[in-house]
Amino acid sequence: MATSRPDKKPPTKTAILNGIAKETDLSRKQVASVLESLEGMIAKELRPRGAGSFNLPGLLKIKVVKKPAKRARKGVNPFTGEEMTFKAKPASKSVRVLPLKKLKSMV
Repeated sequence: MATSRPDKKPPTKTAILNGIAKETDLSRKQVASVLESLEGMIAKELRPRGAGSFNLPGLLKIKVVKKPAKRARKGVNPFTGEEMTFKAKPASKSVRVLPLKKLKSMV
């Protein structure tokens, strides 16, 4: 994009679509369909039977992280000093986004 200086606010979806369309000489609908396709690919790779990770070359890596279950345990409340029990937590999955070298060097 050929902007004079960056805005203080992050760009909206419309601004992103317009900027990519202007820079690549594609229509806004084509850019939107490319982003929808990318979203579909990411969803396909991250779902339970997928690979579990998606790599956007040079920028970032998205992966599913499995968090193990935690048992109920006893501990001490740091404010009152009284003993209490912390509830058990079931196993869960979350998404982790890792920046790659090119993205790190942009900052």
